[in-house]
Amino acid sequence: MKKIISLLVIVLTSVLFSAPTYINIGTGGTAGTYYPLGGAFAEIWNSKITDVNAVAESTGASVANVNMLQKGDLDVAIIQNDVAYYAENGVELFKEKIGAVKGMAILYPEPIQCITIDPSIKAVADLKGKSVAIGAIGSGTSLNALQILEAAGLTEKDVKILYLSFAEAVTAMRDGQADAAFQVAGIPTAAIVDLATQKDVRIVPVDGELSAKLKAKYSYYTDYKIPGGTYSTQKTDATSVTVQSMLVVNEKVSEELVYNMLKTIYESKERITAAHKVGALIIPETALQGMSITLHPGAKKYFDEKGIK
Repeated sequence: MKKIISLLVIVLTSVLFSAPTYINIGTGGTAGTYYPLGGAFAEIWNSKITDVNAVAESTGASVANVNMLQKGDLDVAIIQNDVAYYAENGVELFKEKIGAVKGMAILYPEPIQCITIDPSIKAVADLKGKSVAIGAIGSGTSLNALQILEAAGLTEKDVKILYLSFAEAVTAMRDGQADAAFQVAGIPTAAIVDLATQKDVRIVPVDGELSAKLKAKYSYYTDYKIPGGTYSTQKTDATSVTVQSMLVVNEKVSEELVYNMLKTIYESKERITAAHKVGALIIPETALQGMSITLHPGAKKYFDEKGIK
């Protein structure tokens, strides 16, 4: 009898210790940049970390991801670094401080792209009286768009605001229901690439005095040049401002797992770049540039070992 009990204990222990760790990854809409990158991260972690079962989910992006991390519905997510700052400090979109979200790494710049197919719109101020898609309700994109409109002297009374996901916004522009749209994403953005094959898409600049106003009020904005040719109908460089995308994690995820997730990401550059061109920008050397919240201990351990500050 004792032998049977011992055998059962061994079997149960083996099952318990080999049970997979489930990792839910929050991304964004399927037409954006977060979703393909999240899928690549899941593949990497599943293949390179023992007993991990990672799945990327399409979500409402930054703000939704923060709230889902706080509730425990997500373990890892891609969000904007400005939204991460708001969450940790309980400002702007968040009434209370969100302590469950910790930093893993800065990924790549996310320029604010204000696009239009209306030739009369040459500056943000020209959006007055126009229908403008600014992202989903409560999204990081919507807040960036409203900040830019405000800096240009426009209020929600001056512009017909459309709260649409970017895929919905592109459809609305194609169908003549929207004159312009804001998108915060790595370039080139697939949905804009697609729209430019059918319409004369142009990027409305965010520069000069408008850029200066934004940077004076919000420290996380920096200038960014969108090179000519990024989209087929965009022949010249366009200046805008950018925030940064970043990888965040629930504080309950173990130090060892976070360390290994970062390690395997940086060892798999080819796979990440295959998912999206911005993958080429995801390197450890820039992973703390723009880090706006407290690092998870596993991330701190990784970057300390690499001598990255």
